[in-house]
Amino acid sequence: MARTILLPIDLSDPHSWDKSLPEALTLLGPDGVLHVVSVLPDFGLAQVGTFFGRDFEKKALHEFGERLGEWVSTNIPDGIEAHPHVLHGTIYDEILRAAEKLGVDVIVMGSHRPALQDYLLGPNAARVVRHARCSVYVVRG
Repeated sequence: MARTILLPIDLSDPHSWDKSLPEALTLLGPDGVLHVVSVLPDFGLAQVGTFFGRDFEKKALHEFGERLGEWVSTNIPDGIEAHPHVLHGTIYDEILRAAEKLGVDVIVMGSHRPALQDYLLGPNAARVVRHARCSVYVVRG
């Protein structure tokens, strides 16, 4: 059983967590902590950011945080210590950074059905598996 688990989810895609959430709850020890993270991607190129208003990023992060908090309240059973974390940047980088910062025992994440170009694992899951310093449990979607 794991003491601390990181569960990355995509709020817009239930397949990112419909199978990985039950697995994470099964692996979580009786006094364990579940860290639920969701990543709001950045704009990428600076030129793209100029098309949005000054407060867009701040408002988007705030709304994203509210949605993640609601997701945790709705989907995590009572009695489980769960902490939502909004991350901002490149998905796999932010997941790896959060795992390090939080000192988690294992990352439990879903992986979509692969296309030919990313056969076996999706690109984010594959990068997390290759670079994580902790165990990674990938649940096939």
